[in-house]
Amino acid sequence: MDLTLGPIQFFWEAPRIRDFYARIADEAPVARVVLGELVCSKRLPFWQGEIPVAVERLKAAGKEVWLTSLALVTLKRERQLTEELVDAGVGVEISDLTTLAYLPKGTPFSVSPLINVYNIGTLDWLAERGAKRICLPNELPLASAAKLAAAGAERGVAVEVWGFGRQPLAISGRCYHARLHNRSKDSCQFICNADPDGREVDTLDGERFLAVNGVQTLSAATSFVGGEIGALAAAQVSALRLSPQTGDMVALAREFEAAIAAGVAGPALEAAARAAAPGGQLANGYLRGHAGAEWAPA
Repeated sequence: MDLTLGPIQFFWEAPRIRDFYARIADEAPVARVVLGELVCSKRLPFWQGEIPVAVERLKAAGKEVWLTSLALVTLKRERQLTEELVDAGVGVEISDLTTLAYLPKGTPFSVSPLINVYNIGTLDWLAERGAKRICLPNELPLASAAKLAAAGAERGVAVEVWGFGRQPLAISGRCYHARLHNRSKDSCQFICNADPDGREVDTLDGERFLAVNGVQTLSAATSFVGGEIGALAAAQVSALRLSPQTGDMVALAREFEAAIAAGVAGPALEAAARAAAPGGQLANGYLRGHAGAEWAPA
């Protein structure tokens, strides 16, 4: 079992993205990196020039590189962006089944956790279409992940589990960030940039509940599966996916690598996860078959 770094879900400035991927290339013990714009195509022009630079640096560092498609393709220019992914010279990760229309049959691809792979029938269909790697939806319990990982191993498909990061819950045609600031989606003025880990949403009782990220809804708590590392490895899970937050992802990746090598997580991994998680709030309910926001110590 190794580590995959997922795409940045948030709107970060280009210099921050440049520095982030330079550190990942030089210092982070991750086997592969997925990058590109996942959430909102309007953000892409602000940092698109950083993508080829990051790809070359990551490949030179020995990382496997994939480019993500958008989670929701609605416009003609977004269809064009999706079509152009095929010609980028690296693997494509589909976050919307629309992307398959632009991938020639037999082209290997990766599958994002935004695609609902809940059963072996779906895994088989994607494998026949060319899927070589699947990150399971974050809401699946360990028993389901184990069955899918075993099926993937039989079919030559690597199966990943969401290991760290605010959990992606929904994507919409409307922009929550713009609405919160009394702006329309077309004149949002990129206000989501003010919340580089997402903007938290509380219940009427003042409880941290969700986070919004432009058109995306996330969990407020950060998913963390450190306590289940031994069970996940035994279940033939190929990789744990770390989703970038503004905390120290290099330090976190190093602690995950040490825990995977030891077969069990110590307190240092949880401490690194809390340091990297927005507000230090962790959750592991889904993997244990409980409410996703719940937290139970290992």
